[in-house]
Order: sequence, then structure tokens, then C-alpha cells
Amino acid sequence: MKRIGLLSDTHGYWDDRYIKYLGECDEIWHAGDIGSLDLAMRLQEIAPFKAVYGNIDGGELRQLYSETLSWQCEDAKILMTHIGGYPGKYDPRIRKTLYSTLPNLFISGHSHILKVQYDPILSCLHINPGSAGIQGWHTVRTLVRFSIDGKLFKDLEVIEI
Repeated sequence: MKRIGLLSDTHGYWDDRYIKYLGECDEIWHAGDIGSLDLAMRLQEIAPFKAVYGNIDGGELRQLYSETLSWQCEDAKILMTHIGGYPGKYDPRIRKTLYSTLPNLFISGHSHILKVQYDPILSCLHINPGSAGIQGWHTVRTLVRFSIDGKLFKDLEVIEI
């Protein structure tokens, strides 16, 4: 079983509470708009780090991270991108990959809107952790923690910062 800390749309903003909330995680995943290499390196110091770049991320981050990332965690197939939409309204740029990959968990960011939704058509859980940064129109900053046990996703927590 692995404990995952998931965040998105930090836009380079560091908050010391990331250490508190992500420090007990086995891995940290970032769904894009990281905002700075320094922030990525600081998160990597807390726990092993996986990320995709977002639309605001520049050359350094685009060299280190891909636009889309697909991997296996425990027995679950994971697909992560920054601009992905959500069940019933997937972004056209990811739709083909999503339907050919058939992940158990699809993660995206970009909207700054926290959303956890099951897609019965793909038999897939979708998570958008909202925005952990201060840039944008959102009024509540959020990140998500959850556990993966085999193919099961459990103990999901939404953390308001």
C-alpha cells in the first residue's frame, strides 16, 4: 500500500504546510503548473516526486517533466496530465490516450476546481486536486491525500490550506 499526496497549480508558490501535509506520504504527484524548478526540487526533498508540466511551466520544467505521464502504482494504472477535463467532458488532447490507456485513475489539474468523480464508462476514478497555489480566482487552496492498495483507492482526504 502507498500513501499519495496530490497537488496541482502551485504556480511557484511554496507553503511550509506542504511539509506537514505531504511529509507522511510515500510519493508526491503534481498535476502541472508547477511554476518553478525550485518548488519542484523542494517537493522532491519531501518524498519521491512525479509531475507533468502545465501550460504556465517554462523550458526547464518541460525538459524535466512530460505533458502526459502514464505508470503503474501498486496494481493500478495511472494517467496524469495538466489539461484533461473530467468525465463526460474530457479535453480532446487527452481523450484518445485516455481511451487507449484505460487507466484506473486519471489525474488532471488546470481548472483550479477540486473534483473527485468516478467515470462508469471507463471504470476509472478521476481526481483534480484543485489549486494549492495563490494564483487564480479560487478562494480555497486544496490538495488531496489518498492510499492505493492494489487497485483500490481509499482513505481519500481533501485538505484545505
